[in-house]
Amino acid sequence: MALSFTLLYGSFRADRKGIRLVRFLDRFLSDRGHRITVLDAAELRLPMLDRMYKEHAAGEAPEPMESVAEALRGADGHVVVAGEYNHGIQPGLKNLLDHFLEEWFYRPSAIACYSAGGFGGVRAAMQLRMTLAELGMPSLPTLLPIPKIQDAFDEVGQPQDPKTAKRAGAFAEEIEWYARALKTARAAGLPGD
Repeated sequence: MALSFTLLYGSFRADRKGIRLVRFLDRFLSDRGHRITVLDAAELRLPMLDRMYKEHAAGEAPEPMESVAEALRGADGHVVVAGEYNHGIQPGLKNLLDHFLEEWFYRPSAIACYSAGGFGGVRAAMQLRMTLAELGMPSLPTLLPIPKIQDAFDEVGQPQDPKTAKRAGAFAEEIEWYARALKTARAAGLPGD
């Protein structure tokens, strides 16, 4: 069954290396038959959070907020590509997440994390899990950590280590399972309905 995923990315750096991981995952998940919408904070240029999407009257949220909300509502799950900045979450990613609330509900999230060092962004991923849970999108147990991101992929997102695709396969299988399960559960009704 084809699923629809958003692929969220939050780096604003001029020489961003994490975009290579985004390119890899976009192609990898598309090759598995899924529909992927990349939501790149640097391209979207949402303002620093002042008013959430839900605080605008229906149909009056500025672009690109309206198109992001539509993509989120149509998604079966979310793959979050998270770089580690000073042991924490990228500000652009946090800002993108915080603009929305109900649009995230009852959809699983998977974290692909990275860093320039050897830990692969797992410290940021642990903080990110708390935020994702608060937003109503449970985070999967499996992470896809990528240490030394500057060496892990070429410019087009081709992994330099052949084991990356195998690790990404296990990561994809898990988000697919959770996305199918929660899609079925959402169709049957939500809590409080």
